[in-house]
Amino acid sequence: MVTGQRGRPRSFDRAAALDKAMFAFWENGYEATSISDLTASLGIGAPSLYAAFGDKRKLFDEVVVVYGGRYAEFAAVALVEEPTAREAVGRVLREAAEIYTDPAHPPGCMVISAAVNTTSQEVARALRERREASLVMFERRIRADVAAGVLPADTDVWALARYAGAVLQGMSQQSRDGASREELEAVAELALRGWPQ
Repeated sequence: MVTGQRGRPRSFDRAAALDKAMFAFWENGYEATSISDLTASLGIGAPSLYAAFGDKRKLFDEVVVVYGGRYAEFAAVALVEEPTAREAVGRVLREAAEIYTDPAHPPGCMVISAAVNTTSQEVARALRERREASLVMFERRIRADVAAGVLPADTDVWALARYAGAVLQGMSQQSRDGASREELEAVAELALRGWPQ
């Protein structure tokens, strides 16, 4: 019987392979995760990895998209659902404390930690652009509060957005250093005390 298919069928589940690759990059960062680490994690040979995903960079790009859809959307959702920027950022920080310390996956934020010590300017730039996109989301939400009179007219909108981003990124690193959810939640509450009234 002729099925019209050519070549050998893949012997692995692509979605499951992306999950395993995501955890490898999340745990070790882009630079420190080698092709041999990936093939061992995915349980496939290098030729199969290249056939399925192209190269390490292309695989990483796919992983970042999967990560974003599964673990990073909470910030965008909070910024839309909460009535003020302060409440939205508070929710983002509290949810980050939970997500960054969840034992079901490596600690912290992959988009923050995967860029550490990378020599690939392309990877560093792509991850920086994702982090900056988050700052822009904060900035827009804060600016809307200024326009609505919720925040003072002289609020330094960009500095406040960077403040929220700096706390979030710091919490990611702290979780990788072993900080607990409760400790990060305390950081979140302290950070909100610096929010302008």
